[in-house]
Amino acid sequence: MTEKSSYDTYREDVAGRANVEDTPELVRYYRDLERFDAGALWTVANKIEPWEPKSESVPTLWRYQELRDHVLRSVALVTPEKAGRRVIYLNNPGRHDVSAAVGWLYSGLQVMHPGECASTHRHSASALRFIMEGRGAYTIVDGHKMTLGANDFVLTPNGTWHEHGVDEGGTPCIWQDGLDIPFVNAMEANFYEVHPDLHQQVAYPIDDATHTWGASALLPQGQAWSKPYSPLFKYEWEPTYDALRRLAKVSKGSEFDGILMHYTNPVTGGPVMPTIGASMQLLRPGEQTKAHRHTGSYLYQVAKGEGYSVINGRRFDWRERDIFCVPSWAWHEHVNTQASEDACLFCFSDLPVMKALGLYREEGLKTNGGRQAPAPN
Repeated sequence: MTEKSSYDTYREDVAGRANVEDTPELVRYYRDLERFDAGALWTVANKIEPWEPKSESVPTLWRYQELRDHVLRSVALVTPEKAGRRVIYLNNPGRHDVSAAVGWLYSGLQVMHPGECASTHRHSASALRFIMEGRGAYTIVDGHKMTLGANDFVLTPNGTWHEHGVDEGGTPCIWQDGLDIPFVNAMEANFYEVHPDLHQQVAYPIDDATHTWGASALLPQGQAWSKPYSPLFKYEWEPTYDALRRLAKVSKGSEFDGILMHYTNPVTGGPVMPTIGASMQLLRPGEQTKAHRHTGSYLYQVAKGEGYSVINGRRFDWRERDIFCVPSWAWHEHVNTQASEDACLFCFSDLPVMKALGLYREEGLKTNGGRQAPAPN
């Protein structure tokens, strides 16, 4: 048995409430402090300043086929007008204090039928929508109307007037909402407002944002943009998947993430919004990534294919449209179990916040296998 170093002993002492034993005098002292809404730091130091991140969120998989019928069932029970938004939210089992899917990120599944439209509103929280199924969905953001198809995603940034609907000639549509509501609430900075006319006018040609800003590596002359979020409100699936496949032809990609590409603000090259980042990654047929962990909270949706992920030693088998989360500082790796098809994972996260505040840290596991669970979840 190796002898403990003084550093190891120090860590254990501090972890054990700074090695201070409760005496009758100390207990009385603590109670006296409580009368003044105060307390002794050494009693909570390890809780509020852990040696490494300890997320209250737990790795969780939401199976789309199990939720889909319940999402559709809500159509017969409530209207968009009465409910505000007809959404079934995803609740992380470890986060009973707030409605969060992981960390300080919220997510839910929203459904609308042809001819329905939610009223125009705006809020301090930033949001995105990722289309899961259906035809005819659209979003209007500050007068810009975007038509949406499967695996497209659209931004509704902080403070923008926006509404969602499905055209009369469409089909029932389901999409995933992603917002930073828990984060903004934690900052005690959230506002919500309904448009005085309930709906806004379309002030630009349909899909003008895509036509103006959507050309890869090209910026339009004479188009000024100074807002802190991307002017390309809609990011389409087809060019995204094409870009991933082309990169896969000339690059091995990351040993931890396969072929990973981040959606960006075409003006700055930075994240699509200040508090929420988004990415799409491609796993080649049979590819297995190496395990790593990093700060920040990540929510994945399977855009294509099937496989599994191992998160903190637990295996989660997924297929198209399933959603799963990776909490901050959780070991994780991904596997495409298909022999001849790509697997693609869409992800949104608080990565921009982690990097802007200098809190991002990442490390890889030296050898895979030690943290894996062979049995499926």
